[in-house]
Amino acid sequence: MASTGLQLLGLLLAVMGWVGGALVCAAPLWRVSAFAGGEIVIAQVLWEGLWMTCLSQSTGQIQCKTYDSTLALPISAQVSRTLSVLSLLLCLFALLLGVAGAKCTKCLGEGAYLSKARLARVAGALFFFSGLLYLIPICWTAHAVVRDFYDPNVAAPLKRELGPALYLGWGAGILLVVGGALLNAGSSPPGVKATPTFGGGGRSNPLPVGGTT
Repeated sequence: MASTGLQLLGLLLAVMGWVGGALVCAAPLWRVSAFAGGEIVIAQVLWEGLWMTCLSQSTGQIQCKTYDSTLALPISAQVSRTLSVLSLLLCLFALLLGVAGAKCTKCLGEGAYLSKARLARVAGALFFFSGLLYLIPICWTAHAVVRDFYDPNVAAPLKRELGPALYLGWGAGILLVVGGALLNAGSSPPGVKATPTFGGGGRSNPLPVGGTT
């Protein structure tokens, strides 16, 4: 059925967005040092993420270090951590509901069509909400990077540029939103299902009283 294919496509896109979001959350590539001044020789490149910073030398050596204190981080970084982790946990819960409510699975047994449809729709809504929630720290960080880059009061060594993780984060968030919408659209409650009858001994199409064969 078309709804089953739409449901599976939505679940697949949501899972891809969840995996991509987890990788982006762990990657120290959210912000990269910008060379906006008169610097010509670039000896070091600084990468900053939610959990660690990495320093790349011109020789190819990379050194990474986790942040010493969570409370010492800016409020934006702490909120970004919280929203990202919360979004990924909601995706995990939505994945369990989506698998249980998928039409191609038998987690709830035969005949539980209405319950499976409700579970799948809840899973789609959770994926959709998780995608929006995940896009908040991505957009917030990108806005802060662009604002500081064009701020003349920020010294050139402190300016940053958008890291590749932000672009991947936008993609992951969009996959979650689109996947959740498709999963929800393909999980409408089923109507009355007619059972096809082969031969004359089926019970699904009883003859009316007084009818003739």
